[in-house]
Amino acid sequence: GGKACIRGMRVTVGMAVSQIGAGHSIDEILADIYLERKDIMQALRYAAWQDTRAAYASIDAKSFSSPLLNAGGAP
Repeated sequence: GGKACIRGMRVTVGMAVSQIGAGHSIDEILADIYLERKDIMQALRYAAWQDTRAAYASIDAKSFSSPLLNAGGAP
């Protein structure tokens, strides 16, 4: 359970993505942290992929909580 890091560095995907969310431009991030533009883009893709995975996991969990199953039996 560690955090996803960019190219094995001590810069997490969350750090990079949160900087974008805070309104910083990619160029500003690149000036502050030793990364390449492709690193930021890959971090954004990874974050989107994780979000999609979480959404599907939520849908799968809900599909198993049927009112019929919760009522304890057949209709």
